[in-house]
Amino acid sequence: MQQVLRTIEKVAATDANVLLLGESGTGKALVAQAIHQASKRAAAPFVSVDMGSLSTSLLESELFGHKKGAFTDAKSDYAGRFVEANGGSLLLDELANLALPQQAKLLTALQNRTVVPVGASQAVAVDIRLICATNENLYQAVTEGSFRQDLLYRINTVEMVLPPLRERKEDIPLLLDWYLQHYSQRYQRDGLQITAADKRTLQSYDWPGNVRQLAHAVERAVVLAEANMLDFSQLQSSALTPAISTVSEQTADTDFFLEFVEEKTIRQALQYYQGNVSQAAKALGLTRGALYRRLEKYGL
Repeated sequence: MQQVLRTIEKVAATDANVLLLGESGTGKALVAQAIHQASKRAAAPFVSVDMGSLSTSLLESELFGHKKGAFTDAKSDYAGRFVEANGGSLLLDELANLALPQQAKLLTALQNRTVVPVGASQAVAVDIRLICATNENLYQAVTEGSFRQDLLYRINTVEMVLPPLRERKEDIPLLLDWYLQHYSQRYQRDGLQITAADKRTLQSYDWPGNVRQLAHAVERAVVLAEANMLDFSQLQSSALTPAISTVSEQTADTDFFLEFVEEKTIRQALQYYQGNVSQAAKALGLTRGALYRRLEKYGL
């Protein structure tokens, strides 16, 4: 992470396009904001778009804007995210979800530094710092033909890989203390502590949802605390010990078992957050789009 911080300082001083790579929950959006805040564009807007939450039919309008009457629900002009971010920075999160036709239009916009709203004939000039993020392997996607190579070269002037939490476990106690202080202040719960034994257990856990999962684990523990010491056993939507370790090595079909655990965990998260997909996705370390795809997969 020290290397990541040094790279943020270097890249923030330029207008270079940045590609952030890393697993879900490693802090790509926070790094994008840090780059913006440290840049000469800090006083201008920082606009973030979750590409995974937008349907293909609405994506072009969301990015480039539309004119009134361009389609059925276009009741007024809409500037679009590129124009909203003019003079500032634009984060395109979950970029791998972008379909090939939209990739071509994005490439044209980046090359020409202009956008054409849906239903318009005149191009609109834009001045943005582009930051893209994904937890997918774009190089493999290029090989498979699902992502344009020329677009990849356009967006990855500077490429930053954010390490998963399991590869920097020495940071876990620091993160636990920071989030404990943060959520204690937010919920006005003074004097809360994490036991040394719990810290050791939490540090040994792999955190598949990375920092986002850790943050929500601490937040839930603070909210549910009944004494000064946090009780992580009260967490309903995730177990601190990987479930697979409780199953014998003779499990017939590991892939089936993993799908079973995923579906069960999603059900528990939705129940815990009373059907709120956005909150459940955050707790699971997923984007809303990724969770919607799993809901469709499991028929939930």
